[in-house]
Amino acid sequence: PAAENLFAEGTGPSLDAKQAKDFHTFVAKALFACKRARPDIHTATIAMTTRVKDPKEDDWKHLNRMMRYVNGTLQDKLILSADDLHVLKWHVDSAFAVHPDFKSHTGGALTFGTGTPVTQSRKQKLNTRSSTEAELVATDDMSTMILWTKLFMEAQGYAIKENILYQDNKSTILLVNNGKKSSSKRTRAINIRYFFLTDQVEKGNLTVEYMPTTEMIGDFFSKPLQGKLFEKFRRMIMGH
Repeated sequence: PAAENLFAEGTGPSLDAKQAKDFHTFVAKALFACKRARPDIHTATIAMTTRVKDPKEDDWKHLNRMMRYVNGTLQDKLILSADDLHVLKWHVDSAFAVHPDFKSHTGGALTFGTGTPVTQSRKQKLNTRSSTEAELVATDDMSTMILWTKLFMEAQGYAIKENILYQDNKSTILLVNNGKKSSSKRTRAINIRYFFLTDQVEKGNLTVEYMPTTEMIGDFFSKPLQGKLFEKFRRMIMGH
């Protein structure tokens, strides 16, 4: 649904008023769809939501590409099933400095076993100096949803035995688990804001575990993947 240059700054002339309105309309419809039944277009849609104020010719091409993809996969359905409704599995990842202003992008997804009922793809709000910092920001971006979902499931009568956050960056895992003990001068500036999760780990609300990049579903929502890797994660996300 998206080319490799999805996050690149749009070029070409601005769209005329009618095209710009159509662009906004279809992006809004795609946003509704990606949150409910088509998480495989989530990353492409989120990138285009940042362009609706002044869409360019390139942005129109991105929209056309995504719509052709949707048209070719109309029969695809999101299939959800659970191995255990008492275990939440979150995959969180980031793509470092991929935007024109060098900000990173957060991707995340929840699974109970098959398919992803909750997904997240968003541009980070601050610049980071390393991939480790970007991953730490990503975990913080997802923290509200991670903790809220645990409370929501418990309110439905499911006592949560495990609330697992999977990460593919071992330095980030150390920072979240150990807090200040694993920080250095390079991470000192973000201690106060991002070691909130360390407190949640100590309270037993969250556990952080390693997941290889090749199995990290969150990678799908942090960048426009291509080829075999896109197909692999797409099947996992859609539950096929």
